[in-house]
Amino acid sequence: MSIEIKKIANRSDLKKFILFPYELYKDCENWVPALRGDEFDTFNPKHNGAFEYCEADYFLAYKNAKIVGRVAAIINRKANETWQQPVVRFGWIEFIEDVEVLQALIDAVSAWGKERGCTLIKGPLGFTDMDREGLLVEGYEHLSPFTCLYNFPYYDRLLKQIGFDKDVDWTQSIVDIPDVLPPSFQYTDLIERRFGLRAAKAHTMLGMCLRYGMSIFHMYNETFAPLFQFTPLTDRQIKRYLLTYIPILNKDFVCVLIDANDKPVGFAFCVPSLSKVVKRSNGRLLPFGFLRILHAIRHNDTLEALMIGILPEYQGKGGIVPIFKYIHENCIKFGITKMITNPQLETNYKVQSIWNDYKTEPFMRRRSYCKSIE
Repeated sequence: MSIEIKKIANRSDLKKFILFPYELYKDCENWVPALRGDEFDTFNPKHNGAFEYCEADYFLAYKNAKIVGRVAAIINRKANETWQQPVVRFGWIEFIEDVEVLQALIDAVSAWGKERGCTLIKGPLGFTDMDREGLLVEGYEHLSPFTCLYNFPYYDRLLKQIGFDKDVDWTQSIVDIPDVLPPSFQYTDLIERRFGLRAAKAHTMLGMCLRYGMSIFHMYNETFAPLFQFTPLTDRQIKRYLLTYIPILNKDFVCVLIDANDKPVGFAFCVPSLSKVVKRSNGRLLPFGFLRILHAIRHNDTLEALMIGILPEYQGKGGIVPIFKYIHENCIKFGITKMITNPQLETNYKVQSIWNDYKTEPFMRRRSYCKSIE
């Protein structure tokens, strides 16, 4: 029986697209869904500012009248201009263990991209780095962080079978947080005095974001600019992400490092792990999902690092030390004993060195693939 590919045409189709993974992974204990409301917003140009410079279509694969796969085709024009590559991205890819299904999905994205002048196909990637990206290739035995992709091991094998090669890898580690501070933290005062730095104070997370939120993301744009396929966020996108994350962030695990002029120069956004409660709520916030999230934020022993960054002029000069001293002290205070790092490019040795003072173990590895469009 041949594979039929259908392009998403309405909200009913989009709902099928979003819900397909729930059927695919229904018996997988380590898969964690995305929040359903966030998924609908991501695909809605009225809510997702990335559509100002991105174009996208979405496809479902059918076999015997049953959905057996899905994929998003995305062109990020800003990234293509920056990196001088005519790339169509594939993202949100899910499929049964059938190479014909995968080939049909990739053919749909390739044809769609070729019509628009693309000669390369890369993925899994989203509209921007703020989306879930990178196929899981190691660490299947772990419960997935709620902000990251999870997939079956056969995905990697079948992508290679149809001609994809590795483009880049991101690695994640699990970090032990001891109940004593690392010796290097003794230099915090010296570093702060030398560069005129200090951790910003705020009574609430809302107050922190109102004061520094836009500046933090502008700094994020500058700090992450050299990284793989990076696209700077617009102010519209920044405002959306601030509204999304304020409810789940705890100011005790968010550090904003400021200079003498009250300008942010570094940051770390961490959140108590929400994977178990998001999975238990099946990706829904209502009726009880949000209450479970609030409980997990206050009662947890594991942090997930969402974003960490520092301006280039403070990198390699100890600027990250005051940030992690603040986070570590609050980990001790609130009983946090583990931290899962955010996906970090394996070639980004500066960010890898952040964890030199800690005991770490490999946790997960993720991969973006690349292939020429024939």
